[in-house]
Amino acid sequence: MLQFLDRLRAPRGLPRGIEVMNPYRDPRVRGYVERFFRTFYADTAPRTFVFGINPGRFGGGRTGIMFTDPVALEDCCGIPNDLDKRREISSEFIYDFIGDCGGVKDFYSRFFLTAVSPLGFVREGLNFNYYDDPRLLARLKPFIVRAIEQQLEFGARREAAIVLGAGDNYPFLTALNDEYQFFHRLLALDHPRFIMQYRRKRLAEYRRKYVEAFKRVREMEQIPFLN
Repeated sequence: MLQFLDRLRAPRGLPRGIEVMNPYRDPRVRGYVERFFRTFYADTAPRTFVFGINPGRFGGGRTGIMFTDPVALEDCCGIPNDLDKRREISSEFIYDFIGDCGGVKDFYSRFFLTAVSPLGFVREGLNFNYYDDPRLLARLKPFIVRAIEQQLEFGARREAAIVLGAGDNYPFLTALNDEYQFFHRLLALDHPRFIMQYRRKRLAEYRRKYVEAFKRVREMEQIPFLN
């Protein structure tokens, strides 16, 4: 994984005005990322993949770890850092949910948080999703396919994967999965940002939905896939 991140480069020729976030070029961030992976992934056990959209500027785009802002990196993962301790709402939801699952050690021993695009984007200083511009998506598709294929080699469970983002993220990854057969099944959940922005009064309900869905995927993996 560390070698993969070191070599990450976005395609050239992206639409004008769209900038790439690549935190792995920062030596400080690279050190935090290495400590994170050596803490939680230094084994040969396969993981269930969980796909977000792309890193945001206050979460994975800052720490280099998906859905993990600097506060969660330090307080939940035990990795002190000197990054600006600004919270990111998706990270808040994810780490509350991880707490419901028994904590980071158990969660990361079973699941691998990644994103359809492992690099994030901004336009006019704001987060920009890989699917927000058809020209960007067309330019990124080979990069996305290659990144998923390389990550699968880390030790992915292929029976099922979870997609965070039922609106635009899930349909795109479903079409991609139909074409490339990465996983036998995909399960969609509402994205943490959507939940935190528009369903905040129902957080407990959505966290239960997450726990039930992640548990269901784990149960699926005990059953061989049959064509």
